[in-house]
Amino acid sequence: MGILVDKNSKVIVQGMTGSEGAKHSRAMKEFGTQVVAGVTPGKGGQDFEGWPIYNSVAEAKEKHGANVSIIFVPPAGAADAVLEAAHAGIPLIVLITEGVPTVDMMRAVQEVKELDAHSKANGGQGVRLIGGNCPGLVTNGEAKVGIMPNRIYTNPGRIGLISRSGTLTYEAAKLLNDAGMGTSTTVGIGGDPVIGTTFADVLPMFEADEGTDAVVVIGEIGGADEEAAAEYIKNNMKKPVVAFISGRSAPAGKRMGHAGAIIMGDVGTPESKLAAFKAANVPVADTMPEIIDLVKQALNK
Repeated sequence: MGILVDKNSKVIVQGMTGSEGAKHSRAMKEFGTQVVAGVTPGKGGQDFEGWPIYNSVAEAKEKHGANVSIIFVPPAGAADAVLEAAHAGIPLIVLITEGVPTVDMMRAVQEVKELDAHSKANGGQGVRLIGGNCPGLVTNGEAKVGIMPNRIYTNPGRIGLISRSGTLTYEAAKLLNDAGMGTSTTVGIGGDPVIGTTFADVLPMFEADEGTDAVVVIGEIGGADEEAAAEYIKNNMKKPVVAFISGRSAPAGKRMGHAGAIIMGDVGTPESKLAAFKAANVPVADTMPEIIDLVKQALNK
């Protein structure tokens, strides 16, 4: 079954007419995703490779019943693009853009949370933001809303995958695919310090999903998301979880790749993450290929 997106998802692309938006719109369509329209202010009324373009998200939603938006907008306008989609009532927003100013993301994430609470309090679906600086998400055999390579999601399976790292997302998904397991849904939550959805937000969805038997968490140094995930797993998860932490050899105080991958004092250290997962009885792979062996062992138990 998978989570968040499926064959019924109707996707609009904010920034479709830009080079990245266009390229990935085509790839999503090739995967089988229902990409229904694009949004580029000032280009409303145009036809772009068979897709209608609108000036606003609200208009695209009204015309096509869109329930997902993916954003390919430059950093300076990305947070406003998120809020436009949120205020238009799009339930799932995927922000691909990296380099969004942290103060803009703090504002956007807070406002999305308020809109989510208001929507749910009034019987609505709520509003969820994935990202920014993320590769998106894909439910094998159903829909891809992101920039993941189509070719590594050919084997629908029953392993949920959550990752902070885009590249390691692809590697883990390919390993699972090649091992004959496949994934149910892959969620790239993004590697920036401020993101809309965390590991602990996604884990309950996989726990409740009848199409997921086990979960792989790909974390990295920096921040406390992995520790929060371990705490949730310890107290709530019945399905097996396997983890991998990248950047374990990084020196303290040095950023490694992502803006969120920086150790400050005792927060975000490899030791704190490994200890948290150990306390939650979550095995942690030392190498990416070892993930496969640990998943097999967990399922056999």
